[in-house]
Amino acid sequence: MKKNYWLSGLILPLCFISCIQEEALNVEAAIDGCKGSNIQLVSINNEKKVIEIYVPSGTDLSQQELIFELPEGATVSTEDKQPNDNPPSYDFSLQNNRKFIVTSEDKSTNATYQISIVTMELPLLYSFENLVSTDPYHIIYLNDQTKMLQWASGNPGFKLTGMGNNATDYPSVQASDGKKGYCVKLTTRDTGSFGSLAGMPIAPGNLFIGSFDLSNALSKPLEATLFGYPFTKVPAKMTGYYKYKAGPQMTDAEKKPISGTDKFDMYAVMYEAEESDFFLNGENSLTDKSIVKLARIKTDDAKETDEWTYFEIPFETSDGKTIDSEKLKNGKYKLGIVLSSSLDGAYFKGAVGSTLYVDELEIVCETNN
Repeated sequence: MKKNYWLSGLILPLCFISCIQEEALNVEAAIDGCKGSNIQLVSINNEKKVIEIYVPSGTDLSQQELIFELPEGATVSTEDKQPNDNPPSYDFSLQNNRKFIVTSEDKSTNATYQISIVTMELPLLYSFENLVSTDPYHIIYLNDQTKMLQWASGNPGFKLTGMGNNATDYPSVQASDGKKGYCVKLTTRDTGSFGSLAGMPIAPGNLFIGSFDLSNALSKPLEATLFGYPFTKVPAKMTGYYKYKAGPQMTDAEKKPISGTDKFDMYAVMYEAEESDFFLNGENSLTDKSIVKLARIKTDDAKETDEWTYFEIPFETSDGKTIDSEKLKNGKYKLGIVLSSSLDGAYFKGAVGSTLYVDELEIVCETNN
């Protein structure tokens, strides 16, 4: 009898564990995220089961890489196979809308998503008219017509300081008194006790085409700003309007007063990027060997002015560099535009209160491109 009890005591827990394992199979069927070569932006609507994936103009749609983020144990497959499908690469060359079926781990749940591939061109004119968000800080659309891509800034990093009581306290904001409609207003701000302890006593107002990597904001601030978006034209000059007023006192990286007057910075850089995940950053955006063209305002031309002042900055070609027409067509070059209220603000040198306004910024391209 004791032996039988012992066997029963062993079998029952095993059965119980087996039941738990069966019940633990995931019943979720959804697409929570997507990444892959050339993907610049992903918009997922899980309620409607619709996904829009934005890639640069010139992308080879017959071999679009899609690496899906799925619930544990879930799988994904296409409804109709296309000639060049070879997961995780899928063929969108014959139709840019395709259906994908997600199946849960326990096979009980299916979800059908319509996935669209949308090719995008970087706009040439920037008027800063439309906001994505005002809470907790301003985010401005790059393209006022399609309203998809967004300007990046250091605002997410400034949020860590606790100095932004409202959106207009942040370094980079939209302002209403533009040359035409709205404009962007960039102001060098004090980062308070948090910034002083972190060795970052000021935060310049900045705006740039690219993204801000918050994970590097404190440890590697220069690498937190990633510049560029695929560009398929040959730029000739950057034009627009600005106003600028320097702050009253220049300080160094330890916030000690130094002599001199603050200056603003604005430049556009075109560089070669064979891989879609290659970006220039705040450390190498003016010196990297991948740069083929650069348009940067001269220090002597970055003057203070209370009136809207026109600027025109030509793109200069890096020594010995040429633009490969095939690479250009295939989106292997990127263009970054960078605006800052303090010339050396990335190194925490500048004047609190320095303010740069910019409006109607335009990249003028060669006519034969």
